Amino acid sequence: MWIILTYDISVKRNSKALKICRKYLSHVQKSVFEGEVTANKLDRLKHELANVIDYENDQIAIYEFDTLRYSAKEVIGYQITTDNVL
Repeated sequence: MWIILTYDISVKRNSKALKICRKYLSHVQKSVFEGEVTANKLDRLKHELANVIDYENDQIAIYEFDTLRYSAKEVIGYQITTDNVL
């Protein structure tokens, strides 16, 4: 499945969340990641992030797409082209 993950996390925990997300997804903006993952990898990603965040102050949003058939992506401005997926 294809996912887009965004987060709003305290500066204290931001670097840990960034490292976790980079293990599974491509980093496309400061707190935005995207990529294709299996259900098992998504579960691991969620579990790792759940152990880092403060549930009362931090937020993670994950958008899941079964198919990209009817989707399109347009980037206006610079585009980060690094791929951090292992």
